[in-house]
Amino acid sequence: MNSSQLLGFTTFAYLFASIVYIAIFVFRAEKIGIIASVVTLLAFLAHTAGFILRWIESYQMGYGHAPLSNMYESLVFFAWAIAIFYLWLEWKFKNRIIGAFAIPFAFLSMAYASFASEIDGQIKPLVPALQSNWLIAHVMTCFVGYAAFAVAGGIGIMYLLKDRYEEGQKQKGAEKGGLFATMPALRVIDDIIYKCIIFGFVWLSTGIITGAIWANEAWGTYWSWDPKETWSLITWFVYAAALHARFVKGWSGKRIAWIAIIGVFSVVFTYYGVNFLLSGLHSYGRS
Repeated sequence: MNSSQLLGFTTFAYLFASIVYIAIFVFRAEKIGIIASVVTLLAFLAHTAGFILRWIESYQMGYGHAPLSNMYESLVFFAWAIAIFYLWLEWKFKNRIIGAFAIPFAFLSMAYASFASEIDGQIKPLVPALQSNWLIAHVMTCFVGYAAFAVAGGIGIMYLLKDRYEEGQKQKGAEKGGLFATMPALRVIDDIIYKCIIFGFVWLSTGIITGAIWANEAWGTYWSWDPKETWSLITWFVYAAALHARFVKGWSGKRIAWIAIIGVFSVVFTYYGVNFLLSGLHSYGRS
């Protein structure tokens, strides 16, 4: 079995896990929750094995580099980071409903990497700009941050759905229950969003710093206002504003949930839009 086969299995495993997590939420079928958790864990282990195997295959082909050099490999790592981050959240908060709003992101990332015509999944030698020991540090830190932000955005959607439901129940004078009763309390969801943003912000900040050091090594300048750098900074400011509003203004609830959702769009454009829609020093990442 090669890395492509393992990663292909992972894609469909995340799809199945997503369906089960959504079924738990929609049908309040908490008894099948263990199935979703086991499938997600198995998918994550297969994902890890596929990632390592692709790394080994790179050495066997004579290229010898970490599988983090192009759009396909970064999507694979992005999905991996989402999966491990979600598994940690499930273990910490003991609530599988979160999976219905997190694991689909891992599936979509893997599905896009596997089936999009513009994505090349072949192992290739590194272009000169990527031949640096900073590759692993920069890419991994950025994408761990992106993964945390993606999960925060998904949980932001969860918050808005439950908040709207509870407001409707208050207006009707009805008791809370039904579909949304299995979700964590709003204050717990809010706390999860906040912690996800803090976690992602620290990692993104580290990614920007390592990228600046790498840029100085490769191009002789720490910052060149390349489109990727500019949009990374915009994304950083989006989440910095969220944390500032939380600490200074006391923002919480719907406001932070909306910022978490908006932030995901900034992340997507920083990651995908810049590579395919704008030209710059980072355009090699599209291959």
